[in-house]
Amino acid sequence: MKEYALKYGCNPNQKPARIYMEHGELPVEVINGRAGYINFLDALNSWQLVKELKAATGLPAAASFKHVSPAGAAVGLPLSDTLKKIYFVDDIDFELTPLASAYARARGADRMCSYGDFCALSDTCDEATAKLIKREVSDGVIAPDYTPEALEILKAKRKGTYCVIKIDPNYVPEPVEHKQVFGITFEQGRNNCDLNDPKLFDEIPTKNKNFTPEAICDLKIALITLKYTQSNSVCYVKDGQAIGIGAGQQSRIHCTRLAGNKADEWWLRQSPQVLNLPFKPGIRRADRDNAINVYLSEEHDDVLREGTWQQFFTEKPAVFTREQEKEWIAKNTNVCLGSDAFFPFGDNIERAHKSGVKYIAQPGGSIRDDNVIETCDKYDMVMAFTHVRLFHH
Repeated sequence: MKEYALKYGCNPNQKPARIYMEHGELPVEVINGRAGYINFLDALNSWQLVKELKAATGLPAAASFKHVSPAGAAVGLPLSDTLKKIYFVDDIDFELTPLASAYARARGADRMCSYGDFCALSDTCDEATAKLIKREVSDGVIAPDYTPEALEILKAKRKGTYCVIKIDPNYVPEPVEHKQVFGITFEQGRNNCDLNDPKLFDEIPTKNKNFTPEAICDLKIALITLKYTQSNSVCYVKDGQAIGIGAGQQSRIHCTRLAGNKADEWWLRQSPQVLNLPFKPGIRRADRDNAINVYLSEEHDDVLREGTWQQFFTEKPAVFTREQEKEWIAKNTNVCLGSDAFFPFGDNIERAHKSGVKYIAQPGGSIRDDNVIETCDKYDMVMAFTHVRLFHH
């Protein structure tokens, strides 16, 4: 197949729309449902991300994409009982495979942003992973293959309209890529930088120069995730998964704050005060997500006011005060942080420290690198200058 007709482009008024190959056959096959323009943008970007994660770590990988940026990305490490609970997979009656664990991590890290996502899997989709996907509000999935059992489950999702895309894992694109903006064609070499190169972490300007193997793995996950995130972007990673992604902000400190706030919420959801919220039986996962998100925000009264809390809880929860939240967040440690371009000021490091960051990888090259290094040294952080910028648009 050389081309595939899309329903419309980014918006319903943008017709006609299609994807096609100038030379050769399309490396993708839509085996169920109908894929749209944005679906394919998410699918092809997320596929590249999980393929690189698998190559860098040797572990199955998954990603959750919304509007051409990842909401989550992870590798297939086992889940603790706490993570199973906050990812809403503690009630399943089947064993989580490594791929299913990767999906649960990627989909669960920022459930608010993953609502209605497009997901990518590095390996053949198995039955356990398909069962998890079936439970979530999602537009589609891309993977190199599907077991018959998994395909049957996915084809039944969304009354048979769920988008299932199969991609040739051996497909290699042309080394030069093109796109049009306002009728003008842009051309550039593809970003084929190797983020699995150990030399990326050779230059360590901080006093502390001790990267653990786990930190190196997490920093690779951060950098590979950033490679497919709309810039400016930063990514917080812990234990094999992105826990906070800040995408598309004009100011880097805003990226660092946005991603840090997401990382904080991921950690706060693991606190006893949130784990023990007295939800009423039968509350939908999306409603629980929304309620927790508001409960942890400055607008907590929106779910705790009289006449509202009764819709969600069997009894009115106590307010999670800012002081209590700060005390719990301070217990999060050894977090990794990657940035797609240099940090221009030490304020980014100050903000990262508040979310437990210990290890950093960034290109370096700012005229204020000395201030950034000094701030890292103040908190005994380890930072590498990779000299690799990862802008993506």
